[in-house]
Amino acid sequence: MATRKIGPALAAGCTVILKPASETPLTALAIVEILERAGVPKGVVNFVLPSKTGPMISKMLHNPRVRNLSFTGSTEVGRTLLKESADCVLRTSMELGGNAPFVVLDDANIDDAVAGAMIAKMRNGGAACTAANRFIVAKSVAQEFTTKFTKAMGALKLAPGLDEGAQLGASVSIKERNKIADLVTAAVKAGGKLVLGGATPEGAGAFYPATVVTVDKTNPILNNEVFGPVAPIVTFDGDAEAIELANATEYGLISYVYSSDLKRAIKTAEAIESGMVAINRGVISDPAAPFGGVKQSGLGREGGFAGIYEFLETKYIGVEI
Repeated sequence: MATRKIGPALAAGCTVILKPASETPLTALAIVEILERAGVPKGVVNFVLPSKTGPMISKMLHNPRVRNLSFTGSTEVGRTLLKESADCVLRTSMELGGNAPFVVLDDANIDDAVAGAMIAKMRNGGAACTAANRFIVAKSVAQEFTTKFTKAMGALKLAPGLDEGAQLGASVSIKERNKIADLVTAAVKAGGKLVLGGATPEGAGAFYPATVVTVDKTNPILNNEVFGPVAPIVTFDGDAEAIELANATEYGLISYVYSSDLKRAIKTAEAIESGMVAINRGVISDPAAPFGGVKQSGLGREGGFAGIYEFLETKYIGVEI
């Protein structure tokens, strides 16, 4: 996350203040050290980790030397930062929450869809803004998809990262793990059917197992970004309903569509309200492509030519000779 912001900022000639997530500061600190070893002068990239985050960020955002705020995080925090930025009319780049639909049309290659679903859902244990969050599957192929997907999810080894063969590790904190567990509990209480997982393991660590739950379209879990190894599956009858379900969220970061008919897939992708759509693939991020969302998933773009524009201002000079 830090490099995607620092790179274009430096290329545009800006100095940078980097404030990483308080739970995971060490990688960011290492990046700053590496940049200095590579020749970036001290003071160009500045690492801060305040004990009282809110007041310090507010103070920075009200300093006239600050010209841009680039933030990756939750929509809730993003809204707060936008309000703070308004006082000085700061330019903002916001990469916020997601609720990515993974749409499997009735003509999809199910084996390919399952393979893509495992990548889209389970990289970083589901704790990614681009993670598939809602599996919207055509009724005619739902049983086959659910069976094969559940088998693949159930084969993952839940263990600490240092354990040999570990494939699914812990959440970033006990609090985050408990939030995931609460979402599953609420989904089941609302009528969802557990197909796999759903029970918090005993013992130390913020672990939660790979979980698959079938739900109807009114289930509350479909309204939340799970940010963990939980896959709710909801079915649909026709393409129009699939699009309606995909768009039934305030978020619009990324979507996934699987179909053997490219024309049909593109038509579906164009109708889905998200900044990015992956067709027949489980990964779409690319340093050369613009990354970002619509609706309450953010403002602006990272990556590609669009990424540096966030740190530049357009000036028009008209001359008469």
